[in-house]
Amino acid sequence: MPLVHVLLVLIVVGVLLWLVNTYIPMAGSIKSILNAVVVIVVVLWLLNVFGLLDNLTKLRVGK
Repeated sequence: MPLVHVLLVLIVVGVLLWLVNTYIPMAGSIKSILNAVVVIVVVLWLLNVFGLLDNLTKLRVGK
């Protein structure tokens, strides 16, 4: 995936999250959970895009 597409997706996700946080009234704890979920999903997506997620699944712990 070209870097421009990655940047566009990050910008769109950031703007959408900002719009939700600004204009949709909800409790602070729900906003925190929503923000954390979005950040985790974006980080996992970035790891997958750059091919690092495959390397993490091949790690073995123990024998």
